[in-house]
Amino acid sequence: MDRTSFPYYYDIVGSFLRTETLKAAKRQYKQGDMSAVRLKRIENQAVRELVRKQKEAGLKAVTDGELRRRWWHLDFLWYLNGIERKKYKRRPDIFREEETEPETLAVCGRISFGNHPFLNHFRFLKSISGDAAAKMTIPSPAMLHLICCVHPESYQPIPIYRNEKVLFEDIIRSYQKALRAFYNAGCRYLQFDDVSWGEFCSWERREVYRSRGIDTEKLSERYVWLINQVLRVKPEDMTVTLHVCRGNFYSARMISGSYEAVAEQLFGHCLVDGFFLEYNDSGQSGDFRPLRYIKNQKVALGLISVRSPVMEKDDVIQKKILQASSYVPLTQLCLSPQCGFASEEQQRFLTDEQQWEKIRNMKRIAEEVWKIPAGA
Repeated sequence: MDRTSFPYYYDIVGSFLRTETLKAAKRQYKQGDMSAVRLKRIENQAVRELVRKQKEAGLKAVTDGELRRRWWHLDFLWYLNGIERKKYKRRPDIFREEETEPETLAVCGRISFGNHPFLNHFRFLKSISGDAAAKMTIPSPAMLHLICCVHPESYQPIPIYRNEKVLFEDIIRSYQKALRAFYNAGCRYLQFDDVSWGEFCSWERREVYRSRGIDTEKLSERYVWLINQVLRVKPEDMTVTLHVCRGNFYSARMISGSYEAVAEQLFGHCLVDGFFLEYNDSGQSGDFRPLRYIKNQKVALGLISVRSPVMEKDDVIQKKILQASSYVPLTQLCLSPQCGFASEEQQRFLTDEQQWEKIRNMKRIAEEVWKIPAGA
């Protein structure tokens, strides 16, 4: 089978484990013992080495591994105009036993997209990617609303956005401008990462939100509308995918529940070109029946664990792909890891070699399933 569009038959979500050298450099910079110029040189070299390894592993699309970021989502959002970096007043439960310092954000003005540093991050990736596609990952537009307006237990309307319609309008304008800017920088493969859908899959999370007067079904409709409004400016030759994340903090699964709760709204109405869907190790993501709502989008089945060093067995993965093909044509399916290998900079459950062995194993299984010629 031949496919030139993305996601490819074997593809990646985005983030990779940070090297000890890079983590040490970031600690030195934070302590004031290293200049920003020196840190940037070290980051650039780490990205070069990562891109080389991705290409050697046979990946058709490469990322910068999110190596420059502390978090998979906050770093991008912090650099939007009108957003400020904040520390939690009370340590959230998911951070209770971890050394990572929990952070969040707050709205301090009208939100807009300006001279964002991620543009230069992408330009550097593009300059070294060669014949591989340079893939950029950013948090979904829904994440900004989720963090600011849904997650806070004692939410009060944002003073500057007492009319929530204006907040959505500013998020749309900001992301439309971001999409155009990445396109003009040469990006043809962009991914939105989003945990809201994983939360809406969870019966427990839905009950929590319901107790606070939040209608998750209406919110789901609103988020699909939000993403679709952003995509109105997407050029024809640009691929935009959505990664439905279930939480991967410090290699621990945070959210469980079948996609059935969101499938009709998300798969049936969201206009992205493809979905990266996590199917966790314990089977708590449910079966593949929710995929019956998929239309012409590609679906990357996240069946390769990023939390367990145990290598997946060919027959087990092939059987799952075959099951999924009962609902989506095999030509629209792909294979990927469940999530990124490091959603934040300290995460390290797999070793570096196990990470690459996972990718090589994924590629080999995909080549068998889709009859991809060696070297193609």
